[in-house]
Amino acid sequence: MGIIATLIIGLLVGIIAKLLMPGRDPGGFILTTLLGIAGAFVATYLGQSIGFYRVGEGAGFIGAVVGAMILLALYRAVAGGGRRD
Repeated sequence: MGIIATLIIGLLVGIIAKLLMPGRDPGGFILTTLLGIAGAFVATYLGQSIGFYRVGEGAGFIGAVVGAMILLALYRAVAGGGRRD
């Protein structure tokens, strides 16, 4: 898969993860894209560790969304992206 396709899929995955986890996030467009791309890597690594995927096999779209949601939850915990009054 080309780098442009990876970036587009990462963007879509990041947007879907943010839609599924409502709340204010201290990030914008670039962070959303990076979150989606990293989510795909996290899902691939965890899936290979658990045995869902073989070595060299990447996570699917849903797995990438789940990975991005995990990273978003961690990011919110670290960056304090929760509700501020």
